Amino acid sequence: MVDIATRVYNQNWKIDPIIRSLIDTDFYKLLMCQSVLRNRPDTMVTFSLINRSPQIPLADLIDEGELREQLDHVRSLSLSRGESTWLRGNTFYGKRMMFSPEFMGWFEALRLPPYHLERKGDQYELTFEGKWPEVMMWEIPALAVLMELRSRAVLARMGKFELQVLYARAMTRLWEKIERLRRIDGLKIADFGSRRRHSFLWQDWCVQAMIEGLGGAFIGTSNCRIAMRRDIEAIGTNAHELPMIYSALADTDEALREAPYKVLADWHEEHEGNLRIILPDTYGTEGFLKHAPGWLAGWTGIRIDSGDPATGAEIAIRWWREMGEDPRDKLVIFSDGLDVDKIEELHAQFAGRVRVSFGWGTLLTNDFRGFAEGDSLAPFSLVCKAVAADGRPTVKLSDNPNKATGPAEEVARYRRIFGIGDQVAQPVLV
Repeated sequence: MVDIATRVYNQNWKIDPIIRSLIDTDFYKLLMCQSVLRNRPDTMVTFSLINRSPQIPLADLIDEGELREQLDHVRSLSLSRGESTWLRGNTFYGKRMMFSPEFMGWFEALRLPPYHLERKGDQYELTFEGKWPEVMMWEIPALAVLMELRSRAVLARMGKFELQVLYARAMTRLWEKIERLRRIDGLKIADFGSRRRHSFLWQDWCVQAMIEGLGGAFIGTSNCRIAMRRDIEAIGTNAHELPMIYSALADTDEALREAPYKVLADWHEEHEGNLRIILPDTYGTEGFLKHAPGWLAGWTGIRIDSGDPATGAEIAIRWWREMGEDPRDKLVIFSDGLDVDKIEELHAQFAGRVRVSFGWGTLLTNDFRGFAEGDSLAPFSLVCKAVAADGRPTVKLSDNPNKATGPAEEVARYRRIFGIGDQVAQPVLV
């Protein structure tokens, strides 16, 4: 097992680059990318960094030259032969050949496109522009680079013994969480912590701890590189960028209302009935389900990623019953801001009523709260979102108004078209 504290103490970016592989990314990125390459390959998009925790002055903490070195290194990466073999030959979700020869040929030739980086006060403006299939692959590595550089900036002030104690405390905290999770009968949980992790080495350690500590209750990781290294399941389906960009491309209000369903129709065709998980909250869960076509009720389940998770699950259960489906056969995946207390609470509330699963993110792979002076290693909310498609702004409303993104006038228009009523604002912690 890697001595993380010693590696951090002796860290040199040429020995320990933050991103070492194009598959150090979330599995749903590859699944979505294949769909986009097939359906919208020439759509031009812009992705932009958004720091939802502006009290964290990234430009003061992270050296611009070091950030550029890390981003330039990501641009130098290409798929290795072993990675290509794993993607081409492995079975994902029970399906061989999940990735088509056409997609794999494109991916093997991919080099990530240029970036634009500029300091604005105590923050960085980081944007990526180009064809959608290429630009979308920047999201996870860009976030991981910034999160880890922030961690490295804090850790660089610590001595060798201080680092040993820091990681010993973090390991103990995680193991105590795992011991609590062990007591949940029927638990199913996956690692969703790539984008806002403390570091790659720490995420990998966390996954190994989950494998040993939880056994069959740990069902896999969203991180493709770790899934390949540890011979576990790669977990993921789709994300908000699909309806955000499809919606931005809509020419009429009616086309805009139908865009989130067009996304899932294309997804259904792409995966021949597999990976049928609905992510309904881009423009409000309740409205999405109220107007959803009947064929969506037959899908496997739903992922709850914003707002009050119990409320979202109750809305889904009510909808399935109205559509003549038995909720006990349906899967509900909770994935927003989870930690052990919330996992225990939600499992107790919904086990037996639906099939329950959890995607545990930032507070699995980046819980160093209280371990550094000034709580300077506490996780924060950083995202990289699609902000434009073919020159048109994108919008995300969410079930939490504090997560809404887009120009104010477009947010108001989307709220009107999708019939978004009053929403309960909740703190965005991670």
